[in-house]
Amino acid sequence: MLAVIAGCVGAFYKYRTPAEGVKISRLTVARGDIIESVGATGTLQAVKTVQVGSQVSGNIKALYADFNTPVTKGQLVAELDPTSFEAAVDQRRADVMQAEVRYANARTQLARQEQLLAKQLVSQSEYDQAKADFDAFSAQIGQVKAALLQAETNLGYTKIRSPIDGVVVDRQYDIGQTVAASFQAPTLFTIAQDLTKMQVQADVDQSDIGRIRVGQSARFTVDAYPDEEFVGAITQVRLNATVNQNVVTYPVIVGVENVELKLRPKMTADLSVEVDRV
Repeated sequence: MLAVIAGCVGAFYKYRTPAEGVKISRLTVARGDIIESVGATGTLQAVKTVQVGSQVSGNIKALYADFNTPVTKGQLVAELDPTSFEAAVDQRRADVMQAEVRYANARTQLARQEQLLAKQLVSQSEYDQAKADFDAFSAQIGQVKAALLQAETNLGYTKIRSPIDGVVVDRQYDIGQTVAASFQAPTLFTIAQDLTKMQVQADVDQSDIGRIRVGQSARFTVDAYPDEEFVGAITQVRLNATVNQNVVTYPVIVGVENVELKLRPKMTADLSVEVDRV
């Protein structure tokens, strides 16, 4: 029996799979910094974005800019159908001409009544009536000229121009669509001024906001470039807190250079702000 046990034990040690060796890594002991950071999630956006709308209603006749189109200040980017507005201008010009004729006739009548009154050939009431007519037509001249100016202004609004130099990042309407401007001007284009300078708007929890300061370094990554880290600096800590399900957060703005134009508006950034280093 002992011989059998001894044989089994010997076979086990002879044929068993050899164990893997223990791996040991050797590193040089060195001093380093311990960094405390605050994490947050934010959204990339252009530093300055302008929404271009229409002051008047009408059908879009032509579009001169599209997505990603570079534009300059004052450049024509869209045009509404001006037919009805041109007709309104013609009507107001006719009103001005008619009012000027009436005004000239009233002035002549007033001058004649003055001469007749001086010779006592008309009564004072007749002269007063001529004076009232003259004043009324004089006021009407100003009224119809103001209406003409308004009609010409509305006609000018049919040509929509870019208010800044930049790039079109969004377009809401196509040719033939109706733009309805009532209490609020509808947005036709969204133009970013300079995409070489971007900013991240991150929401920082109220428990961490006390350690955030303007000028602190911030690092973040985006899903488009997971292996690349972007560096920026905090430019603003805003006071307009947001409450969502009893969680209070404050918006923090991080400025970052975007010379290579890798970063794009609306990208999600995973942000880390260095608040202390030992």
